Amino acid sequence: MGHPSQMIETLQGYFLIATPQMPDPRFAGKVVYLCAHNDEGAMGLVVNEPIADISLADVFKSAEIPLPPGLLSTVYQGGPVEVANAFFLYSSEYRAPNFLEVSKTVHLTSDPQLLYDLAAGQGPHNLLVALGYSGWGPGQLEIELTVDGWLILPADDDIIFHTPDRLRWQKAAQRHGIDIALFGDVVGTA
Repeated sequence: MGHPSQMIETLQGYFLIATPQMPDPRFAGKVVYLCAHNDEGAMGLVVNEPIADISLADVFKSAEIPLPPGLLSTVYQGGPVEVANAFFLYSSEYRAPNFLEVSKTVHLTSDPQLLYDLAAGQGPHNLLVALGYSGWGPGQLEIELTVDGWLILPADDDIIFHTPDRLRWQKAAQRHGIDIALFGDVVGTA
């Protein structure tokens, strides 16, 4: 583990919810689901920024995979890094060949096999597809968290997979009894 000063309590599997004080306009009103967080840095996906002009059908077409039957889910802008790459957050009953276990119930992969399985009707029950991700270098997230702007709360699968996009930001905070719209008025300096 190294020295106590190097130990980082991981925020993997947590939501970072931008408060109205968020200084970075790219993250204003965003909910980031942290998929990895360790001494090498952090990686997460914004789960409430749908991309208007790209559909999951486009992702299938660009990978030259036949379209699955039924409704295709929205594609989200996961962040500013690697925006040409698709990242899949999905429910863990589905087994991808290569994946990161974010929590007991949610896994992350960028393996295109998931698209083939979806096309064959064998995909995960729950899925969120994001293009790009949000990344922080070693210690960078910790520094950002000391500045007003982010609220850290345990994530909720229901918000990732089953809450309408426009409600995700508010609902993620409400789950923990926080009215995020009022947040600006109650934060004082201790």
